[in-house]
Formats: sequence, C-alpha cells, structure tokens
Amino acid sequence: MNTEILGVIAVYLLTLVIAIPLGKYLAEVFAGEKVWTDFLKPVEAGIFKLSGINPKVEMTWKEHMKALLTINLVWLVYGFFVLMHQDKLPMNPDGNPGMSPDLAFNTIISFVVNCNLQHYSGETGVSYLTQHFVLMFLQFVSCATGIAAAVVLFRAFRDKTTQNLGNFWDYFLKSITRLLLPLSLLMALILAFNGTPTSYEGQDQFISLQGDTVNVSRGPAAPFIAIKHLGTNGGGWFGANSAHPLENPNYLSNSVELIAQVIIPIAMVIAFGYYIRRRKLGWMIFGMMTLGMLLLLIPMIASETAGSATIESMGISQATGAMEGKEVRFGPAISAYWSTVTTIISTGSVNNMHDSSMPLSGAWQLLGMMINAFYGGCGVGVLNYFVYLIIAVFISGLMVGRTPEFLGHKVESREVKIAAIITLLSPFLILAGTALATYVYTNHGTADWAVQPSNWLNNPDFHGFSELLYEVTSSNANNGSGFEGLADNNIFWNVLTGFVLLLGRFLPIIGPVAIAGILGAKKFIPESAGTLRTDTLTFSLMTFAVIIVLNALSYFPALVLGPLAEYFTY
Repeated sequence: MNTEILGVIAVYLLTLVIAIPLGKYLAEVFAGEKVWTDFLKPVEAGIFKLSGINPKVEMTWKEHMKALLTINLVWLVYGFFVLMHQDKLPMNPDGNPGMSPDLAFNTIISFVVNCNLQHYSGETGVSYLTQHFVLMFLQFVSCATGIAAAVVLFRAFRDKTTQNLGNFWDYFLKSITRLLLPLSLLMALILAFNGTPTSYEGQDQFISLQGDTVNVSRGPAAPFIAIKHLGTNGGGWFGANSAHPLENPNYLSNSVELIAQVIIPIAMVIAFGYYIRRRKLGWMIFGMMTLGMLLLLIPMIASETAGSATIESMGISQATGAMEGKEVRFGPAISAYWSTVTTIISTGSVNNMHDSSMPLSGAWQLLGMMINAFYGGCGVGVLNYFVYLIIAVFISGLMVGRTPEFLGHKVESREVKIAAIITLLSPFLILAGTALATYVYTNHGTADWAVQPSNWLNNPDFHGFSELLYEVTSSNANNGSGFEGLADNNIFWNVLTGFVLLLGRFLPIIGPVAIAGILGAKKFIPESAGTLRTDTLTFSLMTFAVIIVLNALSYFPALVLGPLAEYFTY
C-alpha cells in the first residue's frame, strides 16, 4: 500500500485513540461526576464568584439561549472597535493599520461565530494585540459556546421529563478549563518545539535560496494555531494558513494539527451516547458520520493522487499526483485528507490551496460544507445531525403509521416545523447568496464596490462560479476556507458574508436546542414493542438517506453549474 495512504490511516486511527476516551471524559465532566481535573474546581469557583454567577441555578432552554446570545453580542461589539483602532493600540511592532468598518464588521462576526473567514492576511491585517486578545480569545469562547449549546441538548434527553437543563455558564466555563486550555497548552508546546514562532518580536529578515531578502512575520503564533485547530476555528496566523512553513513546519506538526481539529467533534458524539446513557445510539451516529466522511474522502484522495488529465495530455509526468497548490512536504494524499476533514468539520484551515484542487475534489469539499453534519464543528456537529434525526423520525413514523417519537418523547408538528425551517435555511442562504453575487458580477455596470465586480474572479467560466459558490457556502457552514481566486475584501463580500455568517451560526443552534427543550419538557413515554427504535442500523441508514436526499435535491443544480461542469469540460 502507498506510504502516503498509510500515513492517512495512521493519523485517523491516532485520532480515534484520543477522541474515544476524550468523549467518555467529557460525558463525566458535564454530568458532574468525579474526574481527574476536579483540582480546577477552586479556580472555577473563583471565576464564578468574581463574575457574580451561581452555576447551580438551573436554566430552561430559553434562558440558555438568552445567555448565549447576550454574551456573543458583547464580544462582537468589543472586537469590532478594537479591530478598527488597532493601529493606535500597543503590541503592533509591524505597524499594521486599523481595519475599515466593513472589513472589521466581517472579521469580528467571522470569529464570534467560529468561522474565521479571513478577508485579510494575518501578517499585515492585524496586530499582535488583536491576534491575542480579540481573535485568539474568540477562538476559545466561540468553541466553548458551541459545546455548551450541545450539552443543553444532552441534558434534555438524560432526564425523562424536565425543563431544567443545567447552567449555561457552568457548561461554558468547563469547556474552557477542563478541555480547551489544557489541550491547547500541550499542542502549543509541540508546535513551539517544532519551529513555530512564540515571540513578540516583529518581522525578521532572511535570505532565500534564490538570494532574495524576505521579511518574515513572527509573533506568538504557536498558542493561536493550537486553539485554531482544537476549537475548529481555522483562522491562520499567517496568510497562507497551515500551508505556511512556520505555521506548519513539518509532517509531525501536520499530523498534530490534523488530529487536533477532529478529536473534539468525534468526542462530542461519543459523549452524547454516554451522557444520555444510550451508548449504542452514540455509536450509530458516529458510524453514519464516519461513513459520510469516507464517501467524501476516498474519491478525493483518488482524484488528487491521479492528477490532472489535461496536464497528462501535455506529456507532463505526474508521478506524485496533482501537486499544484500542494506542499511538497506533505503530498496529495494527506492534503486530500486535510481538505476533507476541514470542510466536513467547520475548521476551514488549509495545508493546501483548495482553488487548485481537482474539479471533483472541489465538489466534495463543497458538499461536505453543505451537509455540515459529518462530525461537524465542536458541539454544533451534534446539533446539525440532530435536525436530520428529527426529520428522519418524522418520515419513519409516517411510513409505519405511528406518532413519531424520539427517546420517549413525541415529536409533534411544532418540532417538525422548527426542524424543517432549519433544514431549509442553509440552501436558502447558500443559493440566494450565490445568486446575488452572480447577478452583481454579471451586471456590475459602473458600480463601485471598492473592488470592481469585473475584477472579482481570477478564473472565468465554471471555476469562477465555483469560487462564488464556495465563498457563500463556507460562510454559511461557519467554515472559513475559500477558493482564493476570489477578491473578497470589498464592501459587497464583507457585508454579504457577514450576514450569512450570523444567520448560518445562530439559527442552527437555536433551532435544535429549542426542539430538545420542547421535547424534554414533554411526558416521557416508556418504550414498548411498537416503539420505533432510533439506535438500530436500519434507522441510522434511514437518517443517512435523509441527509443524502435533502442535500442532493437542494444543491445538485449548483454543483452541476460549478465543479461538475468544470470536470466534464476540462
């Protein structure tokens, strides 16, 4: 077997070795059971006392969402003004300017919603103070927000009938102290010892192999890069993200960053099964997510390792596969694995340029973000899959002639309507946003959008449409990666994607939590011989079929106009 493929398998197996026990640990932490990190309780108690919060006060799902939205609004306002005035603040050795209002608007929303869509370059767009005390801070708290929201859903199904769903601030703080900070510290040390900068010095110069004098940014990058992956954030300290040799120095750092971005999404699925005491259901969900991941990963690896038929027809050897936009240090197989997990999960970091991917690879990357439920982001992956579960329960109930039930609670019209709205939200945002961008691009006239729409695209035709589609899809999925042939730092894209980011983040959190809260408050119905069991292979495959059918019906025409048309044409 190809050694590159063996590397992919080894990295994934190491991920499972870490993620599965981590999932059991998280279930114990959020259930309030004794764990080895209980020595942090005095620290947490001190933070709560200083904040005036009683973590033992139980909240309803509405109170959870009120707390979540309120604190996120505070972060948004704070970060917006810091980004605009960073040139007047300390810790800016390279003299980077303040952001324009539209770019600051887009950037702060992007980091608050765990997307980290970057319409700027890290070396020149932000100061060290902004990187640390706004962007890195938000990478911690946005991840903790998603995890806390997922635990609310967990709690709704642990007890038979309840409106008391724990305390948001308790879940939120434990996500940071018991999970994100310890793992980030460990990962930052690994990166620092492998060559990632950790200083507060400004740019340095070195002479390249070609003899050019190059100014290279430095700064405290290692801790930023650690939480960027662990929190499925994805924002790069450097403009080239994890394709930059200082952000991702070698194959070891590449493997560590790959493992880091997958362990918490998988662990949260395992934690769900353990927390609600239905381990089989958790494993079934994990199995379907893994199946979806493999159905995207295998053809992508095949596509990237085979290379380009057009280049081959020119008589050019592609012994190592499609290497345009790839790092020679890594190769196409592990790059394809990275591209798969970074798009099915809401990480969005890249160790290769997606704009240079083979056309079919671009289709799989887009589809992974459109589905957004194969592992998914920290916490929100479980929430997204839960919506599909409710739709599958409803359809299955109709097929067998029974009132739909999920874990002993009747699923009625109110819950199905919420699930339907959330299911339709993503196609609406993606397709309407892409249609608007396409209209503006083709009918720009003399409009002044800071960058003329006629200059948006470096690539015409089908690939140019894919660039527009990818940008909106990435924003809706809170992903942040991009087809970088698109000139996106202008008023149109900053404003459009800013609103898509907000709606694509918070409504898919509110919807599932609302459904869980409503179901949890209903009378518990004991299982009987006629109960539709949701932890069986049959129902799991039904849920998988719902995911495939809904997304195929929603997105197939758009994919045909972009990457599929490019594949069959070139």
